[in-house]
Amino acid sequence: MNFGAIWTIYIFEMRRFFRTITQSLVSPVLSTSLYFIVFGAAIGSRIDEVEGVSYGAFIVPGLIMLSVMTQATSNASFGIYFPKFIGTIYELLSAPINFLEVVAGYVGAAATKALFIGVVILITAFFFVDIQIAHPLAMMLFLVLTCISFALLGFIIGIWADNFEKLQLIPLLVITPLVFLGGSFYSITMLPPVWQTITLFNPVVYLISGFRWSFFGEADVAIGVSLFAIALFTGVCLAIIWWIFRTGWRIRQ
Repeated sequence: MNFGAIWTIYIFEMRRFFRTITQSLVSPVLSTSLYFIVFGAAIGSRIDEVEGVSYGAFIVPGLIMLSVMTQATSNASFGIYFPKFIGTIYELLSAPINFLEVVAGYVGAAATKALFIGVVILITAFFFVDIQIAHPLAMMLFLVLTCISFALLGFIIGIWADNFEKLQLIPLLVITPLVFLGGSFYSITMLPPVWQTITLFNPVVYLISGFRWSFFGEADVAIGVSLFAIALFTGVCLAIIWWIFRTGWRIRQ
């Protein structure tokens, strides 16, 4: 394993993050603060509690997941797409490094950025609502796994995309709706039985449910199922990336 190559890619991507700190960090934090104001104040004043938790605190895990998933995906997709766009990806492919080292560098940087944003949003949430984290280690585990898995998804999107518009297609039209419909702002037990069953086909439900359990000790689905779901998603993404580098799909064209 060429750790020097991984570190070089990682540092390059992280420096780009800090060069655009306003867009990369301030923007998602401000957006999340607006969610707290709108949902926590306006809607929260009409909903006292959900599963024994104040509504303002209840939506915190969902808001963090929304930001983390979209940021991890967007950062990873842009990180690998830009070398394709300017042609430097061929220098990367001709270097004496394997695909695991390339993926580790780009995905590691994207996951770190998303994790950093998630932690900042969590700290911001303490200024709006009173939050108690029942299982802090489990919370960090779910957060890190989510960052890594969606950074892997973003890496795939970056390879697939052939223009800048497609980079935002999946995050905006797929991930964001799935998060909103995945119980980020409500418990799926509040839905009619038929819709509860349909919602269980949404993979994001398992991530949000497990993450919310780490905060409040309550979950819509079993924790073991949530961990299995995120492990399966990560494995599928890794398999697709392995196939991409093996075949050269969208890379060597």
